[in-house]
Amino acid sequence: SSKVLWDAVSQPFKRSQTGLFQGKMKQYGNNVPFSKKKTRRSWLPNVQHKRLPSEILDSLIRVKLTTRALRTIKKKGGLDTYLKTTSSDILGDTGMRLRLRVLE
Repeated sequence: SSKVLWDAVSQPFKRSQTGLFQGKMKQYGNNVPFSKKKTRRSWLPNVQHKRLPSEILDSLIRVKLTTRALRTIKKKGGLDTYLKTTSSDILGDTGMRLRLRVLE
C-alpha cells in the first residue's frame, strides 16, 4: 500500500496532490495578438471546493477537485465508486488516502 501511495505522490504537479485533479496539470502556451508578438503564459486547472456525500463513510467529505473530476464522479455514480474504480496514478495523494478510508 505504501508503494502505491509513493507512486501517486511522485507526480510533477505538486498542487494536484491536495485534491482530486483527475490528471489535470498546469499547461503552458502563448498569447498571440494581432501583432503576432508571442508572450508566454500558463493555464491552471479549474479547481472547485465541494462537499461530496460518501455512502460508505456516511458523511460529507470536503475536497478540492477539478470540474473534470466532478463530472467523472457524477458519471460513475458517486464518490465511493469513483475512488474504488479510478487508477492510483490519476487519484494522487488525497485520492489514495480517501480510497484507504473507504475500503476499510
